[in-house]
Amino acid sequence: MSDLLKNHRRRDALAALSGWRVQSGRDAIAKSFTFKDFNAAFAFMTRIALKAEAMNHHPEWSNVYNRVDIVLTSHDVSGLSERDIALAGFIDGIAAD
Repeated sequence: MSDLLKNHRRRDALAALSGWRVQSGRDAIAKSFTFKDFNAAFAFMTRIALKAEAMNHHPEWSNVYNRVDIVLTSHDVSGLSERDIALAGFIDGIAAD
């Protein structure tokens, strides 16, 4: 279980992420990624899936051809947690590869 991010911890965590936006109407963050083709997008999702399973923290996502849309929130605390920030950081790291 994670702790809900509040106040300065939340502000600092969000400031450290690049391109993630707070999703309207819920306590979650979202980001879209575009790749060369479907294979690259699917490979990206596979790497995330392996990490997410190891963390027992799974993203909400969709894939259309070369685009992957990801939403992160922690259902166990009904909002944004450190696990979301950690997974977002991992996702950004592999997207840069």
